[in-house]
Amino acid sequence: MRLIAHRGFAATAPENTISAVERASRRADEVTIDVRRCDSGELVAIHDPTVDRVTDGTGAVCRHTLSELQSLTVLGKEQIPTLDAMLQAVPASVGVTLDLHEIGLAHDVLRLADRADVHVTVSSGIAHELEGCRGIAPGVPRAYRFDGDAEVGLEFARETDCSYLNPTVETCDGWLVATAHNEGFCVNAWGVGCQDDAAALESWGVDGVVADHPQIMPQARL
Repeated sequence: MRLIAHRGFAATAPENTISAVERASRRADEVTIDVRRCDSGELVAIHDPTVDRVTDGTGAVCRHTLSELQSLTVLGKEQIPTLDAMLQAVPASVGVTLDLHEIGLAHDVLRLADRADVHVTVSSGIAHELEGCRGIAPGVPRAYRFDGDAEVGLEFARETDCSYLNPTVETCDGWLVATAHNEGFCVNAWGVGCQDDAAALESWGVDGVVADHPQIMPQARL
């Protein structure tokens, strides 16, 4: 079972920052990076639609230019990075999942991914974005990320021709994993908060766990 560092192990470093992914890459098989677009057009690594939670600023990400965003600090420590800079910071031995949180990102995300020296998967809870990714670069793996009805999640993954099904730990169970595997999907469960959850997921045959802390799988890459 693979260990995937959620936002660069958000519990141990400022999330979605260069130092976070560099540090996480020493332990994790893969890192996830959240993607949004700022007002000046660049793609940046941030999860929320606003900067309020993780920076010393306020307001919507899409209303800030890149220079304005980079004048803020993430948890008092680092700048909000561009997606390009984040991809350059990940070593070639570590995979990257790019979580697309808005419509209209697919073209630029895939352009940057094509230039990066890392294996990229694109993930979204927005079926329209996954359809866009399939049309632009069908060879780049896609993951449908969801929280809720497992049957609905499977149907969206089928419709968008995904390689991965990424349910929450609460949604994931043995039936879902077996069904997904029978249909050719790999399963990465996210929101995994303790070792007991990770052990249960492993017993069901989950392919990867997306976690905020490396101690979810203390034996990983030691």
